[in-house]
Amino acid sequence: MATAVWAAARLLRGSAARCARPRFGPPAHRRFSSGATYPNIPLSSPLPGVPKPVFATVDGQEKFETKVSTLDNGLRVASQNKFGQFCTVGILINSGSRYEAKYLSGIAHFLEKLAFSSTARFESKDEILLTLEKHGGICDCQTSRDTTMYAVSADSKGLDTVVGLLADVVLHPCLTDEEIEMTRMAVQFELEDLNMRPDPEPLLTEMIHEAAFRENTVGLHRFCPAENIAKIDREVLHSYLKNYYTPDRMVLAGVGVEHEHLVECARKYLLGAQPAWGATGSVDVDRSVAQYTGGIIKVERDMSNVSLGPTPIPELTHIMVGLESCSFLEDDFIPFAVLNMMMGGGGSFSAGGPGKGMFSRLYLNVLNRHHWMYNATSYHHSYEDTGLLCIHASADPRQVREMVEIITKEFILMGRTVDLVELERAKTQLMSMLMMNLESRPVIFEDVGRQVLATHSRKLPHELCTLIRNVKPEDIKRVASKMLHGKPAVAALGDLTDLPTYEHIQTALASRDGRLPRTYRLFR
Repeated sequence: MATAVWAAARLLRGSAARCARPRFGPPAHRRFSSGATYPNIPLSSPLPGVPKPVFATVDGQEKFETKVSTLDNGLRVASQNKFGQFCTVGILINSGSRYEAKYLSGIAHFLEKLAFSSTARFESKDEILLTLEKHGGICDCQTSRDTTMYAVSADSKGLDTVVGLLADVVLHPCLTDEEIEMTRMAVQFELEDLNMRPDPEPLLTEMIHEAAFRENTVGLHRFCPAENIAKIDREVLHSYLKNYYTPDRMVLAGVGVEHEHLVECARKYLLGAQPAWGATGSVDVDRSVAQYTGGIIKVERDMSNVSLGPTPIPELTHIMVGLESCSFLEDDFIPFAVLNMMMGGGGSFSAGGPGKGMFSRLYLNVLNRHHWMYNATSYHHSYEDTGLLCIHASADPRQVREMVEIITKEFILMGRTVDLVELERAKTQLMSMLMMNLESRPVIFEDVGRQVLATHSRKLPHELCTLIRNVKPEDIKRVASKMLHGKPAVAALGDLTDLPTYEHIQTALASRDGRLPRTYRLFR
């Protein structure tokens, strides 16, 4: 029995070995599986007889340059090719709330809500969306204080259809009575939501601009005031569109498209096109330069019931203090951007876990030391002729005075010694944020469009990174010291019983240590 089992096992091993060999040719074997094949060659040297590997090279520069052309009517066409099936194409216009000084405030807000409604070719918004859907497309319109942007993301094969649709949406909107009435309701709802939402940051941003640039340019209302909702009609909109929706104030930008094809489409749909509001006669454009005034805007409001429910947000008072910085066309724009990143900040709880901006100054000096502060965040707003660096802070109404003094101290410290480690960290974080954002096609589109609209050209990411790397501690100290010589802008929202006076805040920012003047009371 044992002999039979042994014979069967030997037979099976033999058959397995025979099956493992190829039926024809020499026996298969692995040439480089054993170190004994080339016993004297180290791993750092190439093996003889093996083809030389070819590795991809990274030079930190974009392979696709941004191309810019100008049509006969002054419209600029900017594009950057990018690998992929889809493209993002849109029209950016030098138009926004800053140009509404001679008009009713809120026109740009209305136009944003009316975008992609019925046109000369499309009877309704649904028809526009169905046309885009055939090319897998989506559309959006956004307005800011100085730019209006109509954008579409769709399959690159539908470029001709997309550009034709954009031209119709921008130049031939119907603006029917029904659409304007629906827009009035949408604007009214947005204003109510703005005043009810727990996060007051958009409202505070509006207030700080109003305080910093009182009644001029970027200080004009971005959101339509409630009293103007019923006053804006087709005639008012056409009078504004006639002056600001002109070819010389527009850029057709595209990412993921061939430049020649985009220029061809622009000539087809945007060259010689007659807009719905008639021929443009004498253009009356507001060319005012932003005038920084400084000042304070206060809104007393009961914030105790903004967030009800099982875990309500406690009653907070919100303060934003800002100083004039510079425009994005100036050389100091990059040092200000690094300074803003160095200040950083955020909420008292990090949504991203440990390490997300935890080494910025507003975390180390403010949130980590003063547990009663709920928020301390730095913001930098920059435009073609001015800028604003501000800090937003939130705390219990009883600690408003102490909170304001902490903010003024941080502003004073900006002009003091800058640690090399924190500067390098801020520069690395800024470059990282820039490059990660530019991984997205819509972000590249907006970057191309905005830069070409403002400067007729585009700085590529590697050029911006070089400028960021070149920022030195003395640059930060210089721009901060220059900024501190100006008057502050202050926005305050909530229970303002203990809010220091504007004069005291101004005195603190002009002092050496940022302390508020002492106040004495006979009765407490």
